[in-house]
Amino acid sequence: MNTLNEVSELAAAYDLVVIGAGPAGMAAATLAAGAGVSCLLVDENPAPGGQIYRGIGSTPLTERRLLGEEYWKGAEIASAFAGSAASYLPQATVWQLSPERELGISRGGRTRMIRATRVIMATGALERPFPIPGWTLPGVMTAGAAQILLKTAGVAVSGKVVLAGTGPLLWLIAAQYLAAGKRFDAILDTTPKGSWRKALSELPRFLASPYLRKGLRLMATVRGSARVISGVTALAAEGSDHLTQVRYTVAGRESVIDADHLLLHQGVVPNINMASASGCAIDWDDEQLAFVPRVDAWGATSVGGIAIAGDGAGIAGAEAAAERGRLAALDALAALGRITPAEKARRATPIRAVVTRYDRGRAFLDRLYRPAEQFRVAADATVACRCEEVTGGQIRDVVANLNVLGPNQLKSFLRCGMGPCQGRLCGLTVTETIARTRGVDPAEVGYYRLRAPVKPITLAELATLEHSEAEIKTVARG
Repeated sequence: MNTLNEVSELAAAYDLVVIGAGPAGMAAATLAAGAGVSCLLVDENPAPGGQIYRGIGSTPLTERRLLGEEYWKGAEIASAFAGSAASYLPQATVWQLSPERELGISRGGRTRMIRATRVIMATGALERPFPIPGWTLPGVMTAGAAQILLKTAGVAVSGKVVLAGTGPLLWLIAAQYLAAGKRFDAILDTTPKGSWRKALSELPRFLASPYLRKGLRLMATVRGSARVISGVTALAAEGSDHLTQVRYTVAGRESVIDADHLLLHQGVVPNINMASASGCAIDWDDEQLAFVPRVDAWGATSVGGIAIAGDGAGIAGAEAAAERGRLAALDALAALGRITPAEKARRATPIRAVVTRYDRGRAFLDRLYRPAEQFRVAADATVACRCEEVTGGQIRDVVANLNVLGPNQLKSFLRCGMGPCQGRLCGLTVTETIARTRGVDPAEVGYYRLRAPVKPITLAELATLEHSEAEIKTVARG
């Protein structure tokens, strides 16, 4: 691994650029660089690992049981990447990827434009928005953010802590916190009671997946060490300047619990902002209740030369993400003429077997942990767009009275999606709120129309771009 420290060290062009150093990105870059192509991996974090393996080479938690054996599987992927010939630019932001595969990259206040023959986006997943009353109060954070604190700094949130939501990651984070010696004052499980019935048809496939034993072990560990309250149908964070209590409803009965911190989680969804801004086709997936890029069996998108690997192409988990990264890399190598189509197919066969193994339980998990609508669609007085402080009621009023059809029209009236997060924290909430108000499917409503820069960038950074003599003369003539 050749670590670069400045954008000035970047070459003007690469055979392959990989965006994101999670399991998919590391695996893709390692395989591609091993075939002799010029490969660059760009990542926002200071070290490889992504979200699931964050801090894998630097975490202060050296006792393996604290984060679990699943976490330490990332060490092998990170080690292979470190030993590869790939170039690596950490703490850098890719703010543009054009359909012509021109990338805008910033690091340390300076920006550079480079070109790639092939691009693999491995931008991973985001935690699903969880718009409840009071979710913008200090003291309320995502469970994933709390997990990052634990992995990178060995720090657990202090005081009275309540964990609330649904999904496999909720149980994993709870188990990790308990192993680190942190007690939860309560775990509020918002999994709808009818979910088991809806997931039942997928149970046989789930029983044959690797998730079963791991999931049962996690849930047994957590339920044996924490107060778990199931069947929660309403949730609110309360306090004036800071969270002081959590109000929840079970079977029609309201209860209140004191809390200094509320950790929210109801699953993860693909991070599609860069894919959308690059012109890749995006579809609504009703199983995962999210928009996902349209990709083929190799991760190739509708835009030539651009592929997506890992959870950014659809949630499947860390193990499957690494294998999908390798599939995308094989496809890139074949397109670059480094391997034959026959070799690509041969090498892909065992990789697909692993992906299939992990895919067996996905549908069961999606149906079982499908978040309830009241936790996906903002109530009238609840903030839906945090950046612009727009409530669910404001969205409904504009949609009903001004005949707004989708999120892009809504921007003109309420600025939803135009803040620093660029829709990451409100996109799905806004789409589903509009869909429910209009009485149509989210697929018909669509998502924000995104353009570069896909991440905030300052004018000072843009001013550092180098210009060719021809570009300077063109401006001077104008």
